[in-house]
Amino acid sequence: MDQWKDVILRPETTIREAMQTINKAALRIALVCDAEDKLLGTVTDGDIRRGLLSQWGMQDAVIEVMNKTPIVVKESSSIQHRKKTMESHSLLSLPVIDNEGYVVGLETLSQSEKMTKVDNPVFIMAGGFGTRLRPLTDTCPKPMLNVGKKPMLAHLIDRFIELGFYNFYISTHYIPEKIHDYFGDGSKWNVNITYIHEECPLGTGGALGLLPQDIPKLPLIMMNGDVLTKLDFKQLLNYHQSHNLDATMCVREVEHTVSFGVVESKDGLITNMVEKPTYRYHINTGIYVLSPECVGSVERNVKLDLPTLLEKRIRSNEKVGIYRNYEYWLDIGQMADYHKAQQDIEGLF
Repeated sequence: MDQWKDVILRPETTIREAMQTINKAALRIALVCDAEDKLLGTVTDGDIRRGLLSQWGMQDAVIEVMNKTPIVVKESSSIQHRKKTMESHSLLSLPVIDNEGYVVGLETLSQSEKMTKVDNPVFIMAGGFGTRLRPLTDTCPKPMLNVGKKPMLAHLIDRFIELGFYNFYISTHYIPEKIHDYFGDGSKWNVNITYIHEECPLGTGGALGLLPQDIPKLPLIMMNGDVLTKLDFKQLLNYHQSHNLDATMCVREVEHTVSFGVVESKDGLITNMVEKPTYRYHINTGIYVLSPECVGSVERNVKLDLPTLLEKRIRSNEKVGIYRNYEYWLDIGQMADYHKAQQDIEGLF
């Protein structure tokens, strides 16, 4: 949403022009910024009214009546935090700034209240050793490595929170206290976080058998904690439910072009020749939706990989489908991926 750009004012803008801008944009606020859009203050109808009742006229500069110490939020803050800040200060909107104080957005109370809660549980796998990212992971679980200003796991959970999810389960094994200390029980984000600790690694699917019995009997989103994505998880969930699937694997299409001519043959004779062909594949993104029945089929403390679980469900004549993801997705498995994430993050969140 770029509406905030319509309410940017310069310090020399007149009070009359400020009033016109506020009325036209219908956001009830204007942002006074310097030439590089660094926030100097905010102005509302109330600020203007108080200024006019004091000593200022309609042709005076808006800088004279603006609020020079407005309440703001950082761009890294969650939707829940922004809403709580507005409610606690009785505000209808909040400027969103980066670490240097430049405006990057405007959060409104009506916008944050549009978010509907999603009761479906989210299960995030965060127990791996991250050996390919050593030495960074010698003293830190891979999902807790910073990407930009916060851990990659925090980016992932914030993405879910933005979409209304609040019921989280996180599997841990390697240095679990790093994750516990950062997220706690989730109350800081106004969500619920339950930890599932694997005493011994159980594979990508085995931790499902450790989930508590009272978990909501709804389709569960399960994924790896070392993924950076802008996937709309609500759309993924809706697809799973509308197609009446037992399990859904989120996939991504990749292309591979062979640099040479490909020769096909049979019994020593050439049957076909294709010059530098391009092949397309669907790859597993490590994101799934599983039915309560699928989750319940996993026995406790049994090592199991997710692909093996899905193969079992297919052999049982259950419907296992794919969902094609076209949004940004990056599996941070190797050092090159981690460096790419650092470059990409500025334009993502």
